[in-house]
Amino acid sequence: MSDKKNETSSGIEIKEVYTSCNPMQELPAEFPFTRGIQKDMYRGRLWTMRQYAGFSTAAESNKRYHYLLQQGTTGLSVAFDLPTQIGYDSDHDMADGEVGKVGVAIDSLKDIEELFDGIALEKITTSMTINATAATLLAMYIALAKKQGADLAKISGTIQNDILKEYAARGTYIYPPKASMRLITDIFEFCAKEVPKWNTISISGYHIREAGSTAVQELAFTLANGKAYLKAALDKGLDINVFAKRLSFFFNCHNNFFEEIAKFRAARRMWAKITKELGATDTRAQQLRFHTQTGGSTLTAQQPINNIVRVTNQAMAAVLGGTQSLHTNGYDEALSLPTEEAASIALRTQQLIAHESGVTQTVDPLAGSFFVESLTDEIEIAAQKYLDKIDALGGSVNAIEQGYIQNEIAAAAYDYQKAIESGEMIIVGVNKFTADEKVNPEVFRVDDNIRIEQTEKITKLKAERNNKEVALRLTALKTAAKGKDNLMPFILASVEVYATLGEIADVLREVFGEY
Repeated sequence: MSDKKNETSSGIEIKEVYTSCNPMQELPAEFPFTRGIQKDMYRGRLWTMRQYAGFSTAAESNKRYHYLLQQGTTGLSVAFDLPTQIGYDSDHDMADGEVGKVGVAIDSLKDIEELFDGIALEKITTSMTINATAATLLAMYIALAKKQGADLAKISGTIQNDILKEYAARGTYIYPPKASMRLITDIFEFCAKEVPKWNTISISGYHIREAGSTAVQELAFTLANGKAYLKAALDKGLDINVFAKRLSFFFNCHNNFFEEIAKFRAARRMWAKITKELGATDTRAQQLRFHTQTGGSTLTAQQPINNIVRVTNQAMAAVLGGTQSLHTNGYDEALSLPTEEAASIALRTQQLIAHESGVTQTVDPLAGSFFVESLTDEIEIAAQKYLDKIDALGGSVNAIEQGYIQNEIAAAAYDYQKAIESGEMIIVGVNKFTADEKVNPEVFRVDDNIRIEQTEKITKLKAERNNKEVALRLTALKTAAKGKDNLMPFILASVEVYATLGEIADVLREVFGEY
C-alpha cells in the first residue's frame, strides 16, 4: 500500500502528514500520540477488519468463519455463549436455555479443534470476547496451535480478559476481584514468555457504553481499569516496558461523529501520560492500541435498514479516530444474531471506507480542526475529573466495590432514556419519522436442540479420554491455586488432556470461591 500514489480524484497529491507552520506541532507516532501511534497509519497498513461471529455449535461457527474469510475478513472475532463465559459446561443445569444462544458453546479442546478446523492459527489473528474464563480459552487456543505445529511466537490475537468492567457493567464474573486479578496477571506473565505476540487483555469501554455511560465516562472508567491492571502487574514484579506493549483497548463508537473521534484522540494522549507516570519509557509501552465495535445499543428494531447508515457513520468515526481494528455490526442485530447478508454488508461497509472514501490517505485528517482539537481537550479534562475521583476512592476495584462507577453509569443511562422519551433526543424511526409499514425481516435463529448435541459430545469425551490423567492434572491445578504459582501452565496441561471448561472453573471455584 505504501508505494501507491496518493491523490484526490482531481489528481491533487495528498501529503502523508499535514502540519501548521508551527515547528512545535505534534506529529503522529510521537508522544503523547494524539494524532496516532503509527507514522504513516493506514497508508502503511489498513486496520484489521473483524467480524464478530459465534453461535450454536463449533461446527456451525466454523462454517461462518470460512465464509467471512472468503469475503475478505482479515481477523476473526469469537463470540462465546453465556455458559462458556461463566464457566459452566453445556450439560450443567445452569446452562439450560442458553447453550449456543449468544455465541458458540465451548466445553473442551475438542470444540476448539472443531471451531478452527481448516484454519491455520499462524495465518490469522483471533480476538476472543471472554473474561472470567479467559485463561482456559486461551489455553485451548494455544493447545490447538501446538497440535497444528504452529510457532507459538507467531500466533497473534487478543483475549478480552477485562474482569473489572464485568463487575461494573456486564455481570459475567465468577471469582472475587483479587482472585480474578491474579488470573489476569498470571496471563500477562505467561504470555510475555510463551506467546509474545498475543495481546493479553483488551480493556473494554464497549460494555460500559452499552450499559448507558456517556462518551466521557466510557473513556474515564476504561482508563481507570487499565491503570488498575498496570498497578496489579507492577505489584507482581512485571516490567511495564514488556507487559504494557501487549495491552490493548476495546472502545464503542456511538452516533455523535465528532465526539467519538475526539474521544479516541484523547484516549491515546491520556494513556500515554498514565503509562509514563507509572514508569514506562519504551514508546510502544506508552501507546494505546484499540479495537472498535460500532454501537450495539444504537441499533433499532424499528426500520432496521436505517442501521446500515448508523453503522457507516460510526465506522467512519472510528477510522478517522485512528482505530487499529474494527468490527461493524449487522443491521439486523437488534432482532437476532446477524444473517449472512447482514454480516456481508457490514464487512463491505469497512471495505468501502478503506478503498473508496479517500480518508485513509493521510494521517489524522481532522487534526487542526478548531472543533476537533477543542473537543479533544474538553473530553480529556472531563475524563480526568473522573480519574481523579476514582484515584481518591483508592482505584477502580474500590470504586466498583463502593458502587461509584455503577451508579454513575446508571444515572447517565436514565438521563439518556428520559431524553429519548421526551423527544429531546431524536432516534430516527423510533420517536420521529416513524412509519406504519410492517417489516418482517429474515432473522437468524439458533436451534434449541444444541444443548442435547453438546451434552452427547461431553458424555462421549468423558468416556474416551484418560480420566485418571485428567484427575491428576486438575489436582495439580488445585494445589497451584492454593499457592502462588502461575496458573497458566496448569490450566494448559489440563485442557491438553481434555479436561472440560466447567471442570477447570469448578476447581478454581473451590479454591477462590464465587463473587
